[in-house]
Amino acid sequence: MTAQPMTGVSTARGSTVSTSKVGPPGDAIIRVQDLVKVFDPDIRAVDGISFEVRRGEIFGFLGPNGAGKSTTIKVITTLLQKTSGTVSVDGFDLAKQPAKIREVIGYAAQEISVDDDLTGRENLRLQCKFYHIPRDEIESRIETILKAVDLVEAADRRAGTYSTGMRRRLDLGMGLISRPEILFLDEPTTGLDPQNRVAVWNYIKSLNEQGMTIFLTTQYMEEADHLADRLCIIDRGKLVAQGTPAELKAEIGADVIALVKPQFEAGRAEVGKGGIVKDETVHERVLAEVTAAADALGLKRAGGVDSPITGMEGNKEFLLHLRQSGT
Repeated sequence: MTAQPMTGVSTARGSTVSTSKVGPPGDAIIRVQDLVKVFDPDIRAVDGISFEVRRGEIFGFLGPNGAGKSTTIKVITTLLQKTSGTVSVDGFDLAKQPAKIREVIGYAAQEISVDDDLTGRENLRLQCKFYHIPRDEIESRIETILKAVDLVEAADRRAGTYSTGMRRRLDLGMGLISRPEILFLDEPTTGLDPQNRVAVWNYIKSLNEQGMTIFLTTQYMEEADHLADRLCIIDRGKLVAQGTPAELKAEIGADVIALVKPQFEAGRAEVGKGGIVKDETVHERVLAEVTAAADALGLKRAGGVDSPITGMEGNKEFLLHLRQSGT
């Protein structure tokens, strides 16, 4: 997919696309303070997190399944009510001005939400009606999006005949039809093959280069490193680290990662500077689960592994220790 320029993308209310990609510290387009979301009976999906997203950046929100990524993004985009805390988006207060927030954002959910019985063009036309796009602008916007996501030739085919990659691109296009200032992408490459994954990466970068702020959730370490200007790492509803990818790698050192399963007698996999998993003598089942967890965390063993961060099955908790060499 070759991304085409998007016309009409704005970076602030009443302004055109800025040539400066990322705003300076303090120029936050999203501010989240002490955000809490509790589901009944007492599940703290988001547990007092605070962060800011700068205007014009790609902001990565990295964590395993169940960490609170999607819950956070749904609260910010007004799809879920928060339990407590404050959120502002482009100067609009979430509690007082949710309708104003919806006017300046686009959102592509983790689950592809296209209507398979409609054509690609019809899906986009329906989205235009949802956003109350003026009738005399609808067709031009649709053509712009179809070109941008490389679906012109397939525009009049039913979306149910599209490949997964094509359906994902159409879904992204639907999130862009309103020409948002901020685009929220919830795990946009999950389930895509490597070729389509790279194509989506390139498209996200092209949108950002035109001035759009992008909030990206992902469970792929490589994706966050490749795309994000800054990122937060979330686990069990709490932020455990935030900064640029370079800052976080320098802080962690990427020297040793120890996975410990406390409910077993012993078990450890260590990853050294060379990226090779060194297995100690452990029970066969423990060894299998520990090395599977190392794979799931995206650690590179001999031969190479590129996998999402995925928690162990069930409630078998494990501790992740990030240590610098010599500590």
